Amino acid sequence: MKAVIIHATGDADVLRLEEVERPEPGEDEVLIRVQAAAVNPVDWKYRRGLVQRELPAVLGEDVSGAVAVSRADGFAPGMKVFGVTTSGGYAEYATASATAIAIKPETLSHEQAAALPVSGLTAWQALFDRGCLDLGQAVLVAGAAGGVGHLAVQFAKHAGARVIGTGSGRNREFVLGLGADEFIDYTHAEVADAASGVDLALDTVGGATTASLLPALREGGTLVTIAYPPEQPPHEHRLWIRPLIMRPSAEQLARISELVASGAVRVEIAHQLSLADVQRAHALSESGHARGKIVLTVRT
Repeated sequence: MKAVIIHATGDADVLRLEEVERPEPGEDEVLIRVQAAAVNPVDWKYRRGLVQRELPAVLGEDVSGAVAVSRADGFAPGMKVFGVTTSGGYAEYATASATAIAIKPETLSHEQAAALPVSGLTAWQALFDRGCLDLGQAVLVAGAAGGVGHLAVQFAKHAGARVIGTGSGRNREFVLGLGADEFIDYTHAEVADAASGVDLALDTVGGATTASLLPALREGGTLVTIAYPPEQPPHEHRLWIRPLIMRPSAEQLARISELVASGAVRVEIAHQLSLADVQRAHALSESGHARGKIVLTVRT
């Protein structure tokens, strides 16, 4: 099969489209004939060596396609599925655990479905599993136009929260159009000056952004970060900082896809490229300015 593989870490030119052996599914796994795969920031972090993994490796975690071989109950060849792969998604075939995939709704394209797993699960788990979001609470989403952020805004709004999104000015109408009640242009205002008394803040950006969100939280509020967390603040701040590492969940994937299929949530695809254009896809992701998701079409 064809797959994008890296033999060493480095710039985007280490991404090579090669012929490699097709992976074989293990017990309780399926082999997916991949139609589309998504690009996530963790992919280029692996490529650059910022996150360690064994090499050579096929990158990519999100896929959508059809079951080619099944060694798992409940899945048969030909079923259209999407989820998190165990063998790498930038490939014509990928393996996945039955606990990390769900049936793709017919109304979703493979590109839409491939855009959901990592970003959707991260947003969902940050808000509900780690953040314990409740009806009527105020949520601040930093990086509200990004892959995780734009889904988090919609999930929180659907759950009955008051949502404040941050981003650059060019994304104001986009974020408000997702359902956010307020928008803060971080290039013109400090978040702490524009928001206060927030119950839950979701940091999708990291770096200096993480600390800048703390003053906006109410006493006893929670900050969930998917980036590197800062040091725990002094006890008198009474804040909870909870880093999140996404875990695959077939049940949550099904719930998220139902929201998208019903029209309650939309997935924004900023760029749809071919597998051969993976180097450009990485450059776009690394820029940090992509609105929504970047998706690779593996088969047309």
